Amino acid sequence: MPRFAANLSMLFTELPFPERFAAAADAGFKGVEYLFPYDWPAQQLAQWLADNGLTQVLFNLPAGDWQAGERGIACLPDRIEAFREGVFTAMDYAQALGCQQVNCLAGVKPDGLPSQVAFETLVENLRFAADLFDAKGLTLMLEAINSRVDMPGFLVDTSAMAMAVIEAVGRDNIRLQYDLYHMQIMEGDLCRSLSQLCPHIGHIQFADNPGRNEPGSGEIQFDTVFAHIDSLEYVGWVSAEYWPQKDTATSLGWFNATKQEQ
Repeated sequence: MPRFAANLSMLFTELPFPERFAAAADAGFKGVEYLFPYDWPAQQLAQWLADNGLTQVLFNLPAGDWQAGERGIACLPDRIEAFREGVFTAMDYAQALGCQQVNCLAGVKPDGLPSQVAFETLVENLRFAADLFDAKGLTLMLEAINSRVDMPGFLVDTSAMAMAVIEAVGRDNIRLQYDLYHMQIMEGDLCRSLSQLCPHIGHIQFADNPGRNEPGSGEIQFDTVFAHIDSLEYVGWVSAEYWPQKDTATSLGWFNATKQEQ
C-alpha cells in the first residue's frame, strides 16, 4: 500500500490543532500535512512532530488573504512582491520542520486579467521560487484544483494546464501535486492519468467524489486506485485530504483495511 499521510486541516478537527498530531500518530499515520503552518511558531510545530514521530510531508506557500477569499496569489501581477516574500517565509518553515516539499496555489484569475498575463506571471513566480528552493534542496509543487465545484475561476484546474505551466517553468525541482478528488471532477480516468503523469508527480492527495468525504462515500474505486498507485514507480506520500462525514475515527475504515493488508 502507499505511504499514507493525514491532512490535519481536515482530519481530527474534533480536537484543537495541537492535539491532532498525537491523534494522527495514534491512528497509525507516519506523515502529516496541513494547509498552512504560519499561525504557529516553527519550533513549536517541529516539537509536535518530533514528540509523535511524524514527518511533515507538505504545506502550502502563503496564499494571500484566505479568509477574504483569496486562494493563492502566484498568478496575480499586483501581488508579485507579496508572493516572493511568502517564498522566503515558506523556506524558513520548511527547513525548521524538515519538510522537503511545498505546494503553490496558483490562485483565482480575476475576470479582467488576460489569461496570458496570468500564465506568464505564474511562470515567472514559480521560477523565482524554484531557484531559491533548489539552493536549499527543496521541491516545489504545483496543484491543479477543480474550477467546477470548489474554486470557480482557479487558473490551474486540469493536469494538462499544470503540466503546461511546469514545462514553461523549466526547472527540475518543480513537480505536479495530483489530487484524485479534483481530477475526478475535472477529468476522470484516474488510473490512466496517474500512469501517464507518474514521472512528474511529487505528491498525491485524495477524497471521494461527490462530497469530498472519505473513501467509500462516493464514486471513486479506491481499492483499484490505491493498488494502481502501488504498481507505479511512485515513492511519494499519499495524503488523506477529506472532510469526514461523521467523526475522523469513523471515517478511517479505508485506512484500517489497508493496514490489515500489509
